[in-house]
Amino acid sequence: MVITSAEFIKSAVKPSQYPPADPPEIAFSGRSNVGKSSLINKLLNRRHLVKTSSTPGRTQLINFFSINEGFTFVDLPGYGYAKVPLQIRKKWGPMVETYLSSRKTLKGVVLVMDIRRIPREEERDFINWLNHNGLEIILVLTKTDKLSKARQGKQRKEIAESLSLEDSDLILFSAKSGFGKEVLWTAIETLLGS
Repeated sequence: MVITSAEFIKSAVKPSQYPPADPPEIAFSGRSNVGKSSLINKLLNRRHLVKTSSTPGRTQLINFFSINEGFTFVDLPGYGYAKVPLQIRKKWGPMVETYLSSRKTLKGVVLVMDIRRIPREEERDFINWLNHNGLEIILVLTKTDKLSKARQGKQRKEIAESLSLEDSDLILFSAKSGFGKEVLWTAIETLLGS
């Protein structure tokens, strides 16, 4: 995918604030601090389009980005970070669920997970919820550059088993080196064309 333009459109917390439901959308979700913002920036060949932070839980709104004036990336708030105030965490669930269950132009969700962590109940529940609601999912394991090739393979296998999936269902990705970028773009383009 050649990126000719990538622009922030707006942030939202409820449907009345969403941009017009016109171009197809791909949403990005994941636990806080898995490297979701870095992954999006790497995909788009931009350094700072999506704000990154060493402090987990920074994304607290639904952020919309116009890509090539033909489709939209939607950055959803990270979940599972205990230091974010409880009242904010309580708002995230309904806010994200409303978006995912009501957005007609949503083509699928890229679920980003840290390869060094075995998915918890939250990830399994989220995957089940997406499947139940008929949403397509792309599963990505980030931060692969932090592990050796042998360890990557072992972790990928363990994560796949914990989710009752095949190893090949999980895309390996490094925002640092760009490893896995082409594979992920192919999967995203497939969803956009569906």
